Amino acid sequence: MATQATLDASFTGELIRPGEERYDEARSLFNGAIDRRPALIARCANTADVQAALAYARAEGLQVAVRGGGHSTAGHSCVDDGVVIDVGPIKHAEIDVEARTGRFGAGMNWGELDAATQEHGLAVPGGRVTHTGVAGLTLGSGSGWLDRKHGATCESLIGAEVVTASGEVVRASETTGENEELLWGLRGGGGNFGVVTEFEFDLVEAGPMVHVALVFWGLDQGREVLRLAREVMATLPLDLNIIIAGMNSPPAPFVPEEHHGRPGYAFVVVGFGSGEAHAALLDGIRSQLPPVWEFASPMPYVALQQMLDEANAWGFHNYEKGTYLEELTDEAIEVIVEHLPRKASPLSLVLLYRLDGAYSEVPDDATAFSGGRSPRYSVFNIAVCPVPELLTADRAWVRALWEDLHPHAPRFGTYVNSITEVAEDRVRSAFGPEKYERLAAIKATYDPGNVFRRNPNITPARPGEVVAAP
Repeated sequence: MATQATLDASFTGELIRPGEERYDEARSLFNGAIDRRPALIARCANTADVQAALAYARAEGLQVAVRGGGHSTAGHSCVDDGVVIDVGPIKHAEIDVEARTGRFGAGMNWGELDAATQEHGLAVPGGRVTHTGVAGLTLGSGSGWLDRKHGATCESLIGAEVVTASGEVVRASETTGENEELLWGLRGGGGNFGVVTEFEFDLVEAGPMVHVALVFWGLDQGREVLRLAREVMATLPLDLNIIIAGMNSPPAPFVPEEHHGRPGYAFVVVGFGSGEAHAALLDGIRSQLPPVWEFASPMPYVALQQMLDEANAWGFHNYEKGTYLEELTDEAIEVIVEHLPRKASPLSLVLLYRLDGAYSEVPDDATAFSGGRSPRYSVFNIAVCPVPELLTADRAWVRALWEDLHPHAPRFGTYVNSITEVAEDRVRSAFGPEKYERLAAIKATYDPGNVFRRNPNITPARPGEVVAAP
């Protein structure tokens, strides 16, 4: 039996307990609204450390939380009175340039992965904030600037090393065919099946330079901006992408001072092809609806990936809910325009990402990704509060906006990483009945006791069970 003494003797990483000097730092999360006090934080240096920490938690009957980058807005990566298995120290990058594949330790964040891959002009599609962990983003499907051109992050996942609930180390691999059903579940199933210690990805060409513009309009122009977005996105080439945002102007040097902090709507326009194509798109946008200010410049791909870091600083108080819209209808536009002015924090925002192109070319049953493959918008309603006093109001704002958008959403499908209330019916609805049934069977194989339940949780199927539709 694993005891504290045997864990202390065998563990090669760092064990941190309440009262010790690094305890508060080690338990802190990206979302400052989450304050949990685990009994033990096991900062694992390798796979064997993960096995040892997991064996100790199970022997002591302690709940387990798995931490990669600590970015879960819902706080899944920490737990009161339990064991945090922190894979953050497991960082390595092995890139096969000729095969365009890479293996990465589960503790890598997107900034570290980008730095390693961009040395070779390569990337993994995913990440818009560099301190986000690769692990959590990938397992919850993963979204980034390259969605339209190369698909979701989980679709680039071709292999993984996983410590299962029993402590067994298994490899899931598209290349060798090992544990293919597990790999299917890892591609969007939300960390339900074990502790991933290594990810293997297909890599794509990206950068080193891209073209970026931020185009901003006033709050009173919301309807026109969102209708223009609908029109532009309908014919947008895959080398270009636009994120649509309801936000406040940043206090940046390129923003006229009289517009600092003013609420409104923005396009973040990114070009992965020629500068001429990017400039032509901007000309078309401004000719139809002149902005109140704009900024455009070529920049390194890694700088694009870092662009939202400051607005998503560690320790802000956050809350989010997301949904899909198959069309940006006039009715949905009215909901957004009605609710955006009601937010309290200048950092809270609404983001709309277009999912089409490569995203829509993948068969719906090819991965566990939650949601259909028809072209759609992924909508994120996010409260970002630099002080806790603003969170109560903006949490209510997020929920109200989500409730009013929900009637315009498809019946099934939600971006898993934006699920903050993880009631079983919500998770079932996110995946839909067929995928949920398949995921429940995988869960029963690799985690029949539901050890890994701090996530958008999938209940293990019982023998002979058919999972009912939500």
